[in-house]
Amino acid sequence: MSSSTEEYVEGFVCMDADIKENEMKQFELTDYGKVLVVRQGGKLTAVGSKCTHYGAPLVSGALGQGRVRCPWHGACFNITTGDIEDFPGLDSLPCYQVSVETDGQVKVRAKISELESNRRVQTMTLRESNNNETFVIVGGGPSAAACVETLRQNSFGGRIIMITKENALPYDRVKISKALDTPVEKLQLRNEEFYNKNDIEVLRGVEVTSVDCENKTVKVSDGDCISFSTLYLATGSKSKRLPISGSELGNVFTLRTCSDGTAIHSAIGKNADRHVVILGVSFIGMEAAAYCVGKAKSITMIGRDDVPFRPVFGHSVGASLMKLFIDKGVVFKMNSNIKSCLGEDGKITSVELNDGCVLAADVLLMGVGSSFNTEFIRGSAIEMEPDGSIPVNDKLQTNIQCVFAGGDIAKAPVYSYGGKKASIGHYGLAHYHGKIAALNMLDKSAPLKAVPFFWTMVFGKSIRYCGYGKFHSMQVEGDVDNLKFVAFYFDESGKVISMASCQRDPIVAQFAEYLSQGKTLHKDNLAPDPFAWVNDVANAN
Repeated sequence: MSSSTEEYVEGFVCMDADIKENEMKQFELTDYGKVLVVRQGGKLTAVGSKCTHYGAPLVSGALGQGRVRCPWHGACFNITTGDIEDFPGLDSLPCYQVSVETDGQVKVRAKISELESNRRVQTMTLRESNNNETFVIVGGGPSAAACVETLRQNSFGGRIIMITKENALPYDRVKISKALDTPVEKLQLRNEEFYNKNDIEVLRGVEVTSVDCENKTVKVSDGDCISFSTLYLATGSKSKRLPISGSELGNVFTLRTCSDGTAIHSAIGKNADRHVVILGVSFIGMEAAAYCVGKAKSITMIGRDDVPFRPVFGHSVGASLMKLFIDKGVVFKMNSNIKSCLGEDGKITSVELNDGCVLAADVLLMGVGSSFNTEFIRGSAIEMEPDGSIPVNDKLQTNIQCVFAGGDIAKAPVYSYGGKKASIGHYGLAHYHGKIAALNMLDKSAPLKAVPFFWTMVFGKSIRYCGYGKFHSMQVEGDVDNLKFVAFYFDESGKVISMASCQRDPIVAQFAEYLSQGKTLHKDNLAPDPFAWVNDVANAN
């Protein structure tokens, strides 16, 4: 039975006895959409059924303590309020009213618009005329985007200025290497109307050139000097270009921005007659190679190691992924490097490898890592590491009280790695840094509890990875050759510091929740059942 008004709908979705403690189930609510019903602590709650990032079914995710984690990319949502607690993505889940009738039927009442959209933007505070504070956010990536929204969601009524050197609003940079031809408008996290509506000023195509901590100002590329009360630095990284002879030729690219992707796509063309060479078997390089299959005459990958991804996933997983690419026609030149680039009429035509081998190359993509966008703070009072990263505490605060830093550039404590500091360039973690920085900029004392989570998708195979650190040994459960496995990575003491999986969701999301609770898994805990620990994920200690 169900009923509806113009704005709301309500109906019976199940019986009270249908959902056990620490269980979640998905139900249809009339014809308008699905709801996720959860029982924890003896209480029933109902929220949106799909992750607001890319629509993953949350019923297939990991139920933790008071929240559910997306099985695909690790975003977390509070099961009582629907609020997003970990990332990627920006929107929260709608939260629905639940009641149990005397006969045991569970009734859910929901706003029709939220059922249909399955997302909710948290309420924002607008700028107040009597608030003279100015928070300046330098950067236009996910960390900056999450920061400005969190400030408005937590009643900051001062002026907010976000400064980005790209001529675009914050967008989903992760998708570029997977789909080089995607227009930036389709990748935007928010549109211009959103920022205008919430009194968030966005200065596009403007670069900060220096910071004066004493006078609390930043100087920008158009000559202006902007004052701040509090400053958040989230300028991210830039792609490295190796100093190879001939690398200045046309059609030699790096890949970081949407405009880079557009330029590479244009250089490859539509006739599938181009020879593409990719230097570096990193995530960006491998994803770009997968995109080029079927669009280029040949694709050759050049790597300095035996197999791709070996430092992160291990030799066996890297070898299996390499075979997947070879089966798709990609050629690998491993334990190799480019000696020089050769060209005609100002454009590259071939590359010479260190062993003298010459390969045809109409397009060369360098996917050889990145460096931090922090040159502009040199000479300021902000402490910086030799590699350009900025050390911060567990509140993302630098050595200057009113200056915070997050995202790629922050050398920040990693909760799941014993609080050791590291600079980690993960998309979801950058969002999370933005939220934590904003809360601490507002003196809300929110410590970092970072659990790195990332993923890659190639030829329909998704690899999930959670954790951090250089592994000493590994244990694989499942079939690596057919890319259906779970891999545990251990440090020298036998502690599980990270985990990877393919076609075994939601195991990595469950491990992420396990780590977020401060729990530790050791090699000895994996015998006789390597997955017995999963039963503890939703249970409070």
